[in-house]
Amino acid sequence: MTTAAPERAGLSRTADDRPVPPATERSRNRLRVEDPFVGWVGALSVTVLALFLRLWKLGTPHEFLFDETYYAKDAWSMLHFGYARDYLDGDKVNSAILAGDTTDQWKSTASMSVHPEVGKWLIAAGEKAFGMDPFGWRIAAAIIGSLMILVMCRLVRRMTGSTLLGLVAGLLLSFDGMQLVLSRIALLDIFVAFFLLLAVHCHVADRDWYRSRLARLTASSGGQVAAGTGPVRALAFRPWLVAAGVSWGLACGSKWEAVYPMAAFGLLTFAWSAGARRAYGVRAALARSVLADGVPAFLSVVGVAVVVYTATWTGWLVHAEKYEHDLSSTQYTKYSGHGHCDGTSYISDDPDTDARWPTATEPDASGLGEVVQSLRSLWYYHQDVYTFHTHFLNCSTHIYASQPSGWLILNRPVGVDADTKIQPGTQGCDAPSGSDCLRVITLLGTPALWWGGCLAVLAAAVLWIGARDWRYGVAVVGTLSTWLPWLQYADRPIFIFYAIITIPFMVIAIALLMGRLLGASAAPSPRRTAGVIVSGAFFMLVLLNFAWFWPIYTDQLLTHKEWLDRIWFSRWI
Repeated sequence: MTTAAPERAGLSRTADDRPVPPATERSRNRLRVEDPFVGWVGALSVTVLALFLRLWKLGTPHEFLFDETYYAKDAWSMLHFGYARDYLDGDKVNSAILAGDTTDQWKSTASMSVHPEVGKWLIAAGEKAFGMDPFGWRIAAAIIGSLMILVMCRLVRRMTGSTLLGLVAGLLLSFDGMQLVLSRIALLDIFVAFFLLLAVHCHVADRDWYRSRLARLTASSGGQVAAGTGPVRALAFRPWLVAAGVSWGLACGSKWEAVYPMAAFGLLTFAWSAGARRAYGVRAALARSVLADGVPAFLSVVGVAVVVYTATWTGWLVHAEKYEHDLSSTQYTKYSGHGHCDGTSYISDDPDTDARWPTATEPDASGLGEVVQSLRSLWYYHQDVYTFHTHFLNCSTHIYASQPSGWLILNRPVGVDADTKIQPGTQGCDAPSGSDCLRVITLLGTPALWWGGCLAVLAAAVLWIGARDWRYGVAVVGTLSTWLPWLQYADRPIFIFYAIITIPFMVIAIALLMGRLLGASAAPSPRRTAGVIVSGAFFMLVLLNFAWFWPIYTDQLLTHKEWLDRIWFSRWI
């Protein structure tokens, strides 16, 4: 028994009587007239501009900035030993490395690194190519941060059908101070942000692929669908979802925070699939899509992500015996000595609780047994790392820690580096007598972009519900899934730059609203004129705001007064 796809209010139809959501139809129509060559040249040009800004004086200051002292050293030891080793304590090690001496700075014991290894391997690639110096350990972040701009251009172009809006979105992201600074230092956050955005691009591409293929399958059956669930087998393998799974695996392999948006976009993709089947006449599409789409999609995204994530620990697994020997009796005991704020321990009364590494007292297995043994040790390692993140930092403090509830309005930036009290007449300082100069690097988003982005996300939420435009859902779901989970960790030191995974979705919201202001037609009209003026003014405001803060993003020499002119709130100090 078959049933024809029904007419639905507010649903546009193509020439062959296939239903197409209005937003998608407009985007596809625009893409048909947009020159793909121009689209790629424009996106690559914006990427090259972003790369130039991120490579400019990348090796300065010639020192370890913020947490570079951990990641650059871990990356070097992973590159040379295959796994992260402990290193000698004290500032002498940093001075020796900066002077070019990397010998005899590492211990023989395995290090209890508390973040996954993808980002550190990428940092290691830069050190391999350019040496163990600031430029070498920062170059990977600069390249990945620039590629993130390319992904933004292509994603927004796909969503809107407009090359112009795609380029504007890429430029806005490239002019964000937080994205710039994180692309110029060797922290892990820019890597997770890149792979996360790439994964979302794959989800959006899958939505287009799925609906196009569903339309072709429906057309081949005479414009009708099966009364049950519609096509199933032909839609089981979705290549863009497999690509999304690979990207999510690499994102989680950079930092675990990617797990939350992976779950959110997995559910959103399922809702898109069910909505497509419902548009083609499948009754109770949401329930019937659980098996038809949900299970294959889960395996494609989560299953592939788990495999990729595990593969990123290959270096660890190859040297599992080192961790089994070195960490079983030292690191976990070290971390288990801390607990709740009142001094009580979070360790249970079970005498076996601390025995997290039973393989430490077991003989090494061989063959398949060794693989199982190593994977089991990796699981124990993850338990210990989770314990560190959820308990070891309880009640700790940090001068730059901030409450995540205020991140999106830039409540507390992070001082990455500061060289203060530079006297007049030295290092080019031209401050008046009695004053001084300074150089700073501040992890601060471009205020105009972030504050405008907050308003754009609120508007996107209204339009997602009111206009039933799926594109605004990408911005809203992305913003909430990358920001709200941090609220549960507000009792430990966390930092505003973790929100680097949120700003891309705020930029998407801005670009979508710009498109709405400009309208669907390119013909001159009062509405389009007003849209051009408002959108152009906002873009110029972001550009000028970015230029104003450029000196504190890039370690430029400022007088004390010039620096204070850029510190708009006392909490920014």
